[in-house]
Amino acid sequence: MHEGKRNSGTLLDIEWVNSIRINRSALIRRAANLPARRAVKNEHQIAWMLQAIRCIDLTTLAGDDTPARVKRLAKKAIRPIRSDLLSALGLKAGRIHCASVCVYHNLIDAVTDSLNGSSVNTCAVSSGFPAGQISHEEKLHQIKASVAAGADEIDIVISRALVLAGDWQSLYEEIKDFREACGDAHLKTILATGELATLRQIAQASIVCMSAGADFIKTSTGKEKTNATLPVGLTMVRMIREYAERSGNIVGFKPAGGISKAKVAVQWLAMMKEELGDEWMQPNLFRIGASSLLGDIERQLEFHLSGRYSAANRHPMA
Repeated sequence: MHEGKRNSGTLLDIEWVNSIRINRSALIRRAANLPARRAVKNEHQIAWMLQAIRCIDLTTLAGDDTPARVKRLAKKAIRPIRSDLLSALGLKAGRIHCASVCVYHNLIDAVTDSLNGSSVNTCAVSSGFPAGQISHEEKLHQIKASVAAGADEIDIVISRALVLAGDWQSLYEEIKDFREACGDAHLKTILATGELATLRQIAQASIVCMSAGADFIKTSTGKEKTNATLPVGLTMVRMIREYAERSGNIVGFKPAGGISKAKVAVQWLAMMKEELGDEWMQPNLFRIGASSLLGDIERQLEFHLSGRYSAANRHPMA
């Protein structure tokens, strides 16, 4: 799943971080116009929805998760579309699969056992997810334990208090330590944007995390009152573009939380295409953190084939 050179990070440029400004009204206007500018119709919708599936981090982070439930989810990630629909679309089994399965640390074994031999990655949330209110040493221990257990990707939460206080040096050092603890596993930094005060703070935190070596920047834990929104996404991907222009390093983007409809997933893909280009529409640089999205995409695919919407219970888990 992982392709190309990883983000090597850079020295922290405090002057750059402090100089960041956001034209909020223009950005919100751009976000409002995006869905109409990139309306995808008819058979083209199928291709975009299939691409969205390839970018899904199929996620379950519930208190009642069980190994059996997670194993079923992992099998769904390997074969996300019913066989009859695949056949009708002219696709072979195994050609379309999700990017990863994302769970808490204690369920990593259930995921890796089920994904054995597949191209789907194992992702674990860490560093005191979702609030991050544990010590730095405990966060590092969690990350290292999840990597040792077989996680290919680690989704960490940043210390939001550091952003709110403008303590960019401490945030930079925190993420550098997380990146080192990850080793070969890819690091996704969750900004929990719904808990930050302004779009400017979101932009600044994005630059600091990327400078410290994050492989992805991610909007939300999915547990905040406000999760992924297009204005926040535009803010973050424009920082990805600026960081790439300045450093030559490529960083991925992951919106998460509240993305449950196929048409919304297509809007996020369209944003990536328009703002960053086709390269960033691939799963090595774009992910969608979601649980129920896959079920809606499968229903939409069946509608395109049959002209009728099916009940959700006609489709396997997710």
